[in-house]
Parts: sequence; C-alpha cells; structure tokens
Amino acid sequence: MTEALVLGGGGVAGIAWLTGLLTGLADAGQDATGADVIVGTSAGSTVAAQLGAGLPLEELYARQTEPALQSAEIMVDVDLATLGERIGGALQGAAGIADMRRAAGGFALGAPTVAEEVRRAVIESRLPSHTWPDRALKIVAVEAATGEPRVFDNASDVSLVDAVTASCAVPGVWPPATIGGLRYIDGGVRSTVNADYAAGASRVLVLAPMGSTDLFPTEVPLEQAVRKLRADGAEVAVVEPDEESLAAIGTNALDPSTRRPAAEAGRAQGRGLRLPWSR
Repeated sequence: MTEALVLGGGGVAGIAWLTGLLTGLADAGQDATGADVIVGTSAGSTVAAQLGAGLPLEELYARQTEPALQSAEIMVDVDLATLGERIGGALQGAAGIADMRRAAGGFALGAPTVAEEVRRAVIESRLPSHTWPDRALKIVAVEAATGEPRVFDNASDVSLVDAVTASCAVPGVWPPATIGGLRYIDGGVRSTVNADYAAGASRVLVLAPMGSTDLFPTEVPLEQAVRKLRADGAEVAVVEPDEESLAAIGTNALDPSTRRPAAEAGRAQGRGLRLPWSR
C-alpha cells in the first residue's frame, strides 16, 4: 500500500487551513501525515516541507495560530479580480495551454514586486528545517521562460528553500525564483493541485484549499486527475473547504491575518471528517 498526500495552493490562508485540517484529522484518529509521498503546490509546498521537518502537528498548528510563533509575512492587499484581469490580458493571443504558461511567465518576469531575497527570506522563516527529508516530496513549479512544469525533489540538487520559493511565486505578486540560472513561477500556473503527480499511489488524499478552481488553463483539471487515478486503481478522497472554512479564508488568501481563523476552521472541519478508508 503506497499512500500519497496531495496539498494544493491557496496563499497563507491555505497554509493555515491545510495545517488545521491535518491536525483535525489526527484529532479524529485519521492522521494522514505519514504518507509515503507528498505532492505540494504553492501553499501546499510550504506545508509539505513543514511536515517533512518532523515536527508534531500541534507544533505546526501553533505556528499558525499563536502570534509569537507565526512566520514573518509580507502583507499583500491584493484585488484578485484586478490581478486576474491583468493576467488575463497577458494571456490574450496565447495559442494553447503551454503558450499561456509562457505568457504567465513573461507577465511575472515583468511585474514590479519585492526583491527576490526579501521573498526568499519569508519562505525561509516558514520552514522549521531547510533540509530535504528522507521521505518523498514533490514540489511543483513552472519555468517562466518555457512554461514547462518542474517537479523538485531531494534528488534535484536544489535547496528546499529555493524549491518552495519557486512553487510559491505567484505571478504579479511575488518575484520569480532563480534556480541554476533559470527563473521559476508558482506551480499553480500548471494546476492549483497537480494531483496527477500522485500517480502510482494506491491511496491518495487530496486537500484543495481552492477547491477545483484553476486560476490558469490546465491540461489536468482536478476532476480529470482524480478520474485517472481511480481508473488506475487508486482509492482517492478529495477535501475542499467547507462553508465555515471558506468564510475564515475570506476574499484575500494572501492576508496574514487569515492564518488563525483559517487554521481553527480547518481543524474543526478535519475533526468532523470521515475518510472513506477509515474504519
């Protein structure tokens, strides 16, 4: 039995909700953090790396809910509708999905943001350990110039901090991350969840802070990826935020003030869940 945990994107609120949900599942006797492989995209890459550090869930939860333990974040007062319009304008004229990813990369490369080193320091402060764990982590990003997806792991000869920084580089909000002379943007440009990278696992738990919504056109929508995993024989469960969690996440998932309410709502939701393979 090979178990995979897939953690999708969703900003700092998504990090908090994922952490709370996993803690709530553990409260209910359904600890999912021992999965053989963890696939992380954007916010999910942060949580994947945090789980790899081996800290107890209660400690990771406290890092979301207790102000003295929270990582230093940069407040972004982002109007998602306006950002979406700007990105949409950059994608106009693109021929096909791969070309759209390249256009998103070009938009990200030209957008005014904080300096790379400033953003990297934020990611560094989020991670309890900067070393790749022994377990399998797959951290998804997209190369800005080519639009090609890249999955970083402990065999990639890339630092964990750099891999997570790349996966979290939201176009137009954060600077593309430089790794080996190449620039990378958020893995959510390929898919907000990237559940297809769990192929080969016999049991897959997908936690999707943004639900099945993809901010960019993708070849592998969540529903399609789940159908394929099931067709290949995997048991798959997908968890999206419930009504209370959506209210806690709010309209700006990049606002650090959402962390405590999103974590608390996620924990309550997790406590009330029953995964299909739980007895």
